[in-house]
Amino acid sequence: MNQSILFSDQLTWNEEAGMVEFHAQQAGMLIICLVSLDKLSKLNNSSEVSKENAFEQFEEARFDIEEIAESLVEDEAFDEQGRIIIN
Repeated sequence: MNQSILFSDQLTWNEEAGMVEFHAQQAGMLIICLVSLDKLSKLNNSSEVSKENAFEQFEEARFDIEEIAESLVEDEAFDEQGRIIIN
């Protein structure tokens, strides 16, 4: 794992995107990352992912999600708003 990219433990629900939001920090820059319910479902082999249990599902796959996000940050795969989206 790249030590120059740090992930916070804080999770929020992004109502506009309908995704779990978490944050990364690289060289002092805050990076908003979003992960879809569909991706959480795939990572956890679960068909029961919803807004209500999304944080629990995120925690079960946190290591994998952070690895994916780290790779996307390193590849500079930001969307038009400067966020990392994991679908």
